[in-house]
Amino acid sequence: MAIGCVMALPLTLSACSGDVGSDFPTSMPDTEITHSPLGKSAVPSVTDDSPHGKAVRAVDAMTLDERIGQLVMAPLPAGSDPSTLRDLIVDQHVGSVLIIGNWNSGTTGVSAATSELQSYAPSNNRLLMTTDQEGGSVQHLSGNGFDTMPSATDQGTMDTAQLRQSAATWGAQLKSAGINVDLAPVVGTVTVDRSSNAPIGALNRDFGLDAAGNAKHAKAFIEGMSDSGVGSAVKHYPGLGSVTGNTDFTASGILDTTTTLDGPEINAFNTTLDANPSMVMMSLATYQQIDPDNPAVFSHSLITDYLRGTIGFQGVVTSDSLSATALSGVQPSDLGVRLVEAGGDLACIGASSYVQPVLDGLNAKAAGDATFARKVQQSAIRVMTLKYEMGLAR
Repeated sequence: MAIGCVMALPLTLSACSGDVGSDFPTSMPDTEITHSPLGKSAVPSVTDDSPHGKAVRAVDAMTLDERIGQLVMAPLPAGSDPSTLRDLIVDQHVGSVLIIGNWNSGTTGVSAATSELQSYAPSNNRLLMTTDQEGGSVQHLSGNGFDTMPSATDQGTMDTAQLRQSAATWGAQLKSAGINVDLAPVVGTVTVDRSSNAPIGALNRDFGLDAAGNAKHAKAFIEGMSDSGVGSAVKHYPGLGSVTGNTDFTASGILDTTTTLDGPEINAFNTTLDANPSMVMMSLATYQQIDPDNPAVFSHSLITDYLRGTIGFQGVVTSDSLSATALSGVQPSDLGVRLVEAGGDLACIGASSYVQPVLDGLNAKAAGDATFARKVQQSAIRVMTLKYEMGLAR
């Protein structure tokens, strides 16, 4: 996140000091010389016009419910009418949409939906429009205008220059359909038998290399997307390559007992941040060696203390789908609250029925807790900073 610095401007008062030329007498009359003090109006003001500076001003002008709306990503499943999200966007200020499911209507069909959704948003604060377009078994958008993308494991056999060029092509297709952020790539490194690693290895969602190789290919993918004006989200921090259960569908087998803060698996993610992804997506698994008491998505020690504090990432932290089975033991109204309390920003939601409870929970908590309301404000600033960086806000 670009943080603008306000610099002091030197003020030069001419004729107050300097050399005396030959046209002046060598001794001055005994006359008191005074200078009028500079009034406040004479001091030039410096406006921070960085994306962060603009975001701060925009969020300062928002109501609480407008700020909270920026922290929610609502889904539009394939086959749904975009008008079903109108009230959420217009009245509850939801600022992001996830295009999810098997959209086979090509770029024309997706573009029609995203254009209608954007028409509901304010002209100076457009929607983050996201989808999962990894390749292979995870490609939500298909049909005329979209290439059939190879799996990430096949992408891992490309050299990085070739992958970047291919990702730029896939990004241009997304851009033409109105998508501005691809929730990819997967940066996890599989450390167990691939067939037993249900969320990643069994589906060929990783680049199939060691951690360093995965990071290099993830960077190439991100840079290619960026070449076409599309952002990316690295996922699922700090990696799902050492569990057996798929967090989308089960709450079992999702305890990682081996990943550490100084290991190569998490370092692959941290290295990939050099490519400036738009977001970091947090895993729903729990990491015994990092924070055994909370899944990563709700871990203050992982998000605030480590990712932001130690690594220095100040951009948008989003969740994996908060409606996933892995979090079924948490009340829907608490899901967004716990994400923001941990230092996260954007609640990604895969099931439409969860959107209102998440919004209600965030609003209720912020209305009665000033400390939490300040966290909401900071998260909204991070989301709006991204929007200004992407040209979605003005």
